[in-house]
Amino acid sequence: MRIPILKLRDYLLISVQVELDDKTALQFQEDVLSKIHEEGSRGVVIDLTSVEMIDSFIAKVLGDVVDMSNLMGAKVVLTGIQPPVAITLIDMGIMLEDVPTALDLEQGLDRLQLELEG
Repeated sequence: MRIPILKLRDYLLISVQVELDDKTALQFQEDVLSKIHEEGSRGVVIDLTSVEMIDSFIAKVLGDVVDMSNLMGAKVVLTGIQPPVAITLIDMGIMLEDVPTALDLEQGLDRLQLELEG
């Protein structure tokens, strides 16, 4: 199953609405990076509101997507992180210290605009 990636101006909007398995996560990583390259996107908002749990592999892939996107010149904002997901990320040592976060997609877009303008 593929996760839809929407384009809005210079941004990509991604709302993960499915439980992530290893195959879906790797496809997601490939799709995001390809879309950043194709569209020349400057920013990405990844909404995780519907994701209630992640395992260590998914946590690593998510961290890699953020790092790889930054290397390609696209700033990432994560939104809607649920408590169990936050706990797993920290337990795995994936700190995402320089990654802005927001409560929801709307706030994530606002945060992304501030990050890119400032």
